[in-house]
Amino acid sequence: MHIDWAALGQVFGVSLVVTVGLVGVFTLGILGTSRKPATTSATTDAGGTTALTRTGAYACFALCAAAVGYGIFLIVA
Repeated sequence: MHIDWAALGQVFGVSLVVTVGLVGVFTLGILGTSRKPATTSATTDAGGTTALTRTGAYACFALCAAAVGYGIFLIVA
């Protein structure tokens, strides 16, 4: 039995980078939905976050959902 160590190392490296990146993006989404602004202004909604921050957080969640969907697609296909 022969193990291709270079290919195994590539799979490990890519998996590590994608996992850390996806967790980071999800964390940004959590921070975006939980942040309270330092000052109150007319641009804040009832939850206390700006519309731009909330939109960015939802974009982070959408990116995470797309990555999970792509992973499921790769498994099924």
